[in-house]
Amino acid sequence: MSDDEDIRAEPVQEEEKVTDLKSAIRGVLKHALMVDGVIRGLHETAKYIDAGKAKIVFLAESCNEPAYKKLVQALCVEKNTPLVDVEDNKLLGEWAGLCKIDKDGHPRKVVGASCVCVTDFGDEQTEAYSFLMNQLGKSG
Repeated sequence: MSDDEDIRAEPVQEEEKVTDLKSAIRGVLKHALMVDGVIRGLHETAKYIDAGKAKIVFLAESCNEPAYKKLVQALCVEKNTPLVDVEDNKLLGEWAGLCKIDKDGHPRKVVGASCVCVTDFGDEQTEAYSFLMNQLGKSG
């Protein structure tokens, strides 16, 4: 390494303060996205739940297809997988990475996601993960 090379450090991202279930879900999905541990869509999610690989499932309450919700809920009960309801599918889609981020850092072209599951949490030592596990009644 020569003296005239620039050494650039990665910018340190501050972890968001977790105050409610929404911020905890956003933080958990953010860390899971970093390690490619987020599965989106009914078909893929159903396969992962059925195989026992899904660690947690998020289902949008705004989903207007009752059979869709019934299938996911039944699979989660059968496989004893935690199920968390999220109020809006657009929010869930944004948190699951189904959007474009503009140059100002704002989400654009957000695609709704009615069902998302996490197969790998990434860093399990985060405040968001601990908060979510406490909400689910598990020790984090």
